[in-house]
Amino acid sequence: MILSLLRGCLRALAGSAFLGAISILVAFPARATHIRAGDIQAQTDTTAARNPLRIFFKMVTYTDASQIADNNDTETIFYGDGTSSGQNAVRRVSRVNIGNGVNRNVYYFDHTYAAAGSYTISFIGENRNGGIRNVPQSSSRNFYIHTKINISPLVGVNHSPVLNAPAVDRAAAGQVFLHNPAAFDADGDSLVYRLRVCQWEPRGVLGVLNNGNVPNPVDLPGYVYPQDQSVSRNGVQVAYAGPPVGAPGNAAILEIDVRTGQLVWNAPSPLGLGEYNVAFVVEEWRRDAFGGKRLIGEVVRDMQITVFASSNQRPTITVPRDTCVVAGTTLTRTVTATDPDNNLLRLSAYGGMLPTPASFVTTLSVPGRAVGRFSWPTSCSDVASDAKIVLFKVEDVPASGQTLIDERPWRVTVVGPPPTNLRAAAAGTAATLSWDRYQCQNATRILIYRKENPSGWNPQVCETGIPASAGYVQVGAVAANLQTYTDTNGGRGLERGRTYCYRIYAEFPRPAGGASLASQEACVPFPGRAVLFTHVTVERTDATGGQIGVKWTAPAPAASFAAPLGYRLYRAEGQNPAASAYTLVRTATSLSDTTHTDTNLNTRDKAYTYRLEFFRATPEVVEPAGPASSVRLNTVANPVGTTVKLTWTYNVPWDNSVTRTRVYRRDADPAAPFVLVGDTVSTRTGGTFTDRSSTLRKDQTYCYRVETVGTYGAPNQPSNLLNLSQVSCVTLAAVPCPPVLTLLPVNCDSIAAVAQQAPNRGRTLLYTNRLTWTLGNTPADCSRNISYYRVLYSPTQYGPLQEIGRTPVRSFVHSNLASAAGCYAVVAVDSLGNNSAQSNVACQDNCQFFLLPNIFTPDNDGRNDVFRPISASPIVRAKVQIFNRWGVKMYEGNASSDLTLWDGGGAASGESGGAKAVAGTYYYLIEVQFADLNRTTKTYKGWVEVMR
Repeated sequence: MILSLLRGCLRALAGSAFLGAISILVAFPARATHIRAGDIQAQTDTTAARNPLRIFFKMVTYTDASQIADNNDTETIFYGDGTSSGQNAVRRVSRVNIGNGVNRNVYYFDHTYAAAGSYTISFIGENRNGGIRNVPQSSSRNFYIHTKINISPLVGVNHSPVLNAPAVDRAAAGQVFLHNPAAFDADGDSLVYRLRVCQWEPRGVLGVLNNGNVPNPVDLPGYVYPQDQSVSRNGVQVAYAGPPVGAPGNAAILEIDVRTGQLVWNAPSPLGLGEYNVAFVVEEWRRDAFGGKRLIGEVVRDMQITVFASSNQRPTITVPRDTCVVAGTTLTRTVTATDPDNNLLRLSAYGGMLPTPASFVTTLSVPGRAVGRFSWPTSCSDVASDAKIVLFKVEDVPASGQTLIDERPWRVTVVGPPPTNLRAAAAGTAATLSWDRYQCQNATRILIYRKENPSGWNPQVCETGIPASAGYVQVGAVAANLQTYTDTNGGRGLERGRTYCYRIYAEFPRPAGGASLASQEACVPFPGRAVLFTHVTVERTDATGGQIGVKWTAPAPAASFAAPLGYRLYRAEGQNPAASAYTLVRTATSLSDTTHTDTNLNTRDKAYTYRLEFFRATPEVVEPAGPASSVRLNTVANPVGTTVKLTWTYNVPWDNSVTRTRVYRRDADPAAPFVLVGDTVSTRTGGTFTDRSSTLRKDQTYCYRVETVGTYGAPNQPSNLLNLSQVSCVTLAAVPCPPVLTLLPVNCDSIAAVAQQAPNRGRTLLYTNRLTWTLGNTPADCSRNISYYRVLYSPTQYGPLQEIGRTPVRSFVHSNLASAAGCYAVVAVDSLGNNSAQSNVACQDNCQFFLLPNIFTPDNDGRNDVFRPISASPIVRAKVQIFNRWGVKMYEGNASSDLTLWDGGGAASGESGGAKAVAGTYYYLIEVQFADLNRTTKTYKGWVEVMR
């Protein structure tokens, strides 16, 4: 619009005197103050020849119908990729007067982007209407809104939120003001609302056009929210049922509900009549394939509220409670409204399902009361994770004066119907499931869940999916158009002697997502008895001659199995081997042959896992069992506490957590018997135990093994399953005695004196720290048989100590240090690799000296050209100020890395440049922070002679 107006001005200049043209340009801004509100909507190309880089837009603005500028039909749009509509300004397609001197304007346009990416589409309107109370100098501030889009294959087709309610509204002073944009997202994305400060672009349209077509909006200068007491004086809350519940007499509030977008101003002040602008962002969040959400776009609405005085009282609307509905059923609810002044009432409703397929009609309208009926024949396409929002609104119709409103959002969640007629039947070792064709064929898949034995769980009203608390686990999924599934238990087969129960439900496509209610339960028993492992026990511990006993149950009833039949036993190393790691160790052809002794194993260092195949008939039917591993024990001695900690793990199909695990110990002599020293509760995967027996002695070796007691936990299934770990031995050696550290102090006076000597002037000082230590006697039986010492160091007092060296003697020299500051500790290590307790921490500190000359010659001859210390201990920084004899500051700055304090130049507050100082006497003030442990700061004052 601004371009067209300027072109008109230029034509006027061509046919009039210069002064007349100037008057036109001066008058132009006043004529262009007309924009009240607006927002921009976007959607990807959905035409038959879809171009994913082409985006269609709709912009709606609200303008002051009394202003001349409102007659212009074009506006400039910035597309966020460095381009704009420019000379091809977008044209207004409609202008409708909606009352109260406001026009609603609609613009349609599209743009094709060069590549995928995130873009911000902007509109700068020149200018806002005058007199906006919370926007200082509003007539000279332009209007700015934007919409952000994300073009990406991951996003695909997308529609930005559509804000159905007008962006201009009216509020009565002293009464609650309500506004809801009635936003709808066609893709089912989640919408989030938040307030923001209204913005403008200081450069204006022409400034942005001439500088890369990229707006850089900023917050409006002096903007405050409408409830601020500086613009709406003495605004206080009034009674309101909420949310948020009103606190009568408290300061006015302005809040927006993050989920529903309901804007509440409680309440405009009678002293603050006039127009106010409020902006808010509608964020668009999309679910990904893993159930998470990411921000894919946003729409900014800048709206205007006109506050007026009224003796009319606001009507009240009552809407149903938030609810849910099963897709395919018709949801019907009644909305009522009343008016305290007995005015006639108008009811209306907004939502994505309105005006079709849903409907809302007024069924009763009498003075002071109105009733409406909402009816929505839901369908499968309405299923979504998020609730749909219907906004109900009532307006009173007073005999005179302005209308007042009340409005309430209503949340309706649409869930999928449950799959029907689920059936389960046994087919060998598998279960075959079938069900009726699912009525919502827009669902993506059917999820299959299983548990042992009936659950007794039934979904609550509109409880979708299957919660973990119901005891089911997912075993599969199929496309929604399929009606069968075969459960083979991951190829292992379902066990004989158990009853398996199933439920299924449907999942719907993202981004809207959603799910169905669960089906009824279908159960199938598998009669007989399955092949089950009962023992994988270590019978001998050895590196080469180790032995494991393996046992299992025979299947039943034996007479029902056709020959050929038998068992195949497989073994793999470790407790969680890959399927490909197993090797066949035995094949048996008798059902009574249910034991095997596996020999020549390294049971000392390794665990082993077994699996079994029961095979029968031709073609062959296979029933798997396992995996089941041996128990792997680990022992660690704690000589400080004279204890031994045991940990063990296993991977078995039975449960070892019901009965306590027993712990046995013997001396190192293999002929000594194992003695029970305790028992403890294990988990399904392992356990721990600490042997604190008073009979434990230092420098003794002890051997342990644990015996687990397992059960399958079901009637007629094996229990009291005893399995032994390997034997694990450990030496309870005495703990090494801890060192007692001494750090020789630094003689700062001596270092400073040496630094002042002519041969050392200007040289970088290097430091040496010398450590010595003795051995302490804690605990009293600690070992003094030390192999070496570990020296630990940190350059700071509170930093972590890191090892810097090892030595067999009780001294250490840490040399060639740029800083003496640091902290040390020592740890003794015995021949078994046991570490002592850490010694005391001893810290060395840096000296604090800063020796300055009283003359320097900045003549660039390479000698004495700058003012720097003769010598100095390590410092962190030095701030320098130089003054002439009259007290005028000549220079201010910080010392450089080589400790140059001043080069004889003049500069103010650290700026470079300035006149060189003439020869003469100057005074310095230097604040030095030393690199000692306390970061001590000292100030040095004195004079220095500059000679040129």
